[in-house]
Amino acid sequence: MMLVLHAVRLKGFADTAAVAARFGLDPGRTEEDLLDAEAYGHVSRSAFAGLSGWSLTERGRRHNEAQLRDELDGAGARDAVGGVHDRFVPLNARANTAFTAWQLGTDRGTDTFHALAGHLRGLERDLTARLDRFAGYHERFATALGRSAADPAWITGIEVDSCHRVWFELHEDLVATLGITR
Repeated sequence: MMLVLHAVRLKGFADTAAVAARFGLDPGRTEEDLLDAEAYGHVSRSAFAGLSGWSLTERGRRHNEAQLRDELDGAGARDAVGGVHDRFVPLNARANTAFTAWQLGTDRGTDTFHALAGHLRGLERDLTARLDRFAGYHERFATALGRSAADPAWITGIEVDSCHRVWFELHEDLVATLGITR
């Protein structure tokens, strides 16, 4: 259930298949967990513009934060994850500048994104040494970066698992896990 709620938090708004896919969960079981979470007031389902999906309620957010805190403390990983976050902050500033320049069309080079991918590999390695659920960020980012050569939407697009989406999810994952604000 923790991974289901956390996937909803990271995705912001997602259908059941996307929630299940985030952590490689069984879609049928994920649907059951989401319905249970809805009954507890942790998630709500909504639809607009032909899309429907789940989002976390404030109650669900608090519950998920407690789950993450218990996981972090149970693994004795607070200092390790905090250290990764400290290394992430200056990289995030670089990423924000690069993503903004890309969106504005003032810099369509990918050198910064390639450098960020290299840093992401090390961050993920250090995170997964303590918490397996952090696995996959580097692969997703590198895949999106590779696809951007044929379609630039893979850098900042919102309808694909773009570099920007992956980076944003990692940031949200770190702050949620540590119980801090952006």
